Amino acid sequence: MDIFEALLESHERQRAICRRLLTAIGEPGPRRQALDDLKAEMAAHETAEERTFYVPLIEHDETVDAARHGIAEHHEMDEMVEDLDKADAGSPGWLEAIGKLVQKVEHHLQEEEQKFFPQAREVLSRREQKALGEPYREEHERLAAKEEEGQEREH
Repeated sequence: MDIFEALLESHERQRAICRRLLTAIGEPGPRRQALDDLKAEMAAHETAEERTFYVPLIEHDETVDAARHGIAEHHEMDEMVEDLDKADAGSPGWLEAIGKLVQKVEHHLQEEEQKFFPQAREVLSRREQKALGEPYREEHERLAAKEEEGQEREH
C-alpha cells in the first residue's frame, strides 16, 4: 500500500465519522461518541501525515507551499475542535460549530486529494510513494491507540 492509499483510508474514515456526527446531531450520546471518534481520527491522521508525508514534501520547491498550507489547515481544525470542547454541547452555537468543522474537514480532504496529491505524485518517485505508506500506517495506528487510551481516561 502506498502513501496515497493509506491516506485515502483515513480520509474515508473521517468522512464516515462526519456523516455519523451530522446524523446523530439530536442524540447526545451518539453525537458525543462521533465527535470523540472524529477528534481521535483527526489527531492521529494529522500527526502521522505531517511526519511521514508533509516533511518529505517540504524539501521540494514544488510542494513546500502546499505542505505548509495543509499543516496550517490542520491547526485551524484543531482550534475548531478546542472551541467545541469549551462550548456547551448541544447549544445552537455548538451545533453551528459542528457544521463548520465538518465543512472544514471536507474542504481539507478534497483539497488534498484533488490538488496536493497530484503535485506530490510528481515530486515523489513511485518507490518513495510505496516506502512512505507503511510508516504512515504504523504511526497512525500508534497515535490512534494513544488517542483512544486518552479518551478512555476522560470518560
